[in-house]
Amino acid sequence: MKQNSVAIVTGASQGIGRSTAIRLAKDFSAVVLVARNGDSLKDVADAVRTAGAEPLSLVLDLSRVDAPETVVQSTLDRYDRIDALLNIAGAVPQIDLFEMTDEQWYQGMELKLHGARRLTIRAWEALKASKGSVVFMSGSAALDPKPGFAAVATTNAAIIAMAKAFAEQGIKDGVQVNSIVPGAVMTGRRRSFLEKWAPAHNMSVEEATKKFPEEAGISRYGEPEEIAALLAFMVSPEARWMTGTSVRMDGGEVKGI
Repeated sequence: MKQNSVAIVTGASQGIGRSTAIRLAKDFSAVVLVARNGDSLKDVADAVRTAGAEPLSLVLDLSRVDAPETVVQSTLDRYDRIDALLNIAGAVPQIDLFEMTDEQWYQGMELKLHGARRLTIRAWEALKASKGSVVFMSGSAALDPKPGFAAVATTNAAIIAMAKAFAEQGIKDGVQVNSIVPGAVMTGRRRSFLEKWAPAHNMSVEEATKKFPEEAGISRYGEPEEIAALLAFMVSPEARWMTGTSVRMDGGEVKGI
């Protein structure tokens, strides 16, 4: 796929997005990096270049309704094509269901759900032209909602449903669409979660970090590079027949069938 192939990665400045952008540099000739943190994107761009692809950095807030136009038009102006879109950006507040305000609900869904939706729609014609691939980032909270992270669970469940709707249209248009459901991956966001989870369970952060895998029924945390490898497969030619699928990678946390 390397020659004249372009992938867009949102949330590329840190965590899973960062690891995915660097991993895709092995398979695509160019990787478009989208995130709000310009300083962090510079480091990722250097890593992508070292890994073998040309980076294009776009410092944007995808919760803004005009951001998708900038992403897609900038990509097409530079490369004249889009082969893969990986919607990874988005952090939803982990606040108790009975305490979370309407504004916090709106802000949480605006980036992860609606930002991804708007960007995918804007990129759709280019993806049709290239017979490209789209992946949406959900999360295991969608499958086991709790009051303490109801917004995360709700948004992630909505993303799975939205991906399936896009996939139905994609079958007609030649665009592959899937979603991914990662579990407890050790990222900066996970560390922030543990800082809040620890005092609620009368633990230090160090104790909570060790205890959480046991509470979740897993042997260890996932690594961003492991999710990145799965994402790379999902947009590879070998995975082309897989569409409309929600792929879970959580170390066995979700036990239901």
